[in-house]
Amino acid sequence: MTARDDFDPLAPQREAAFFYGLFLRGHSVETLRQDIDVPPSLLDKWLKARDFEEPFRESLQRVYAYRKQVLAIFDGLVWNEQSRPQLQ
Repeated sequence: MTARDDFDPLAPQREAAFFYGLFLRGHSVETLRQDIDVPPSLLDKWLKARDFEEPFRESLQRVYAYRKQVLAIFDGLVWNEQSRPQLQ
């Protein structure tokens, strides 16, 4: 069995829900976004490192895509919360 076979398809949703819970408890949405996101400049730095072998570089690209997926789910949850009518 490979690591890919062992992947939990709900992991991005669970991780986004964790960060969303922090948002609901008053943490700054921008700070949480920074904690979730991997800036493209950091990915470029990782991929240009000479001591990383190709399989590891591929793993880094998967991590980058995963983090972007978590960020998109988190943004959707925050947007839904902020666009919901507030009860008085």
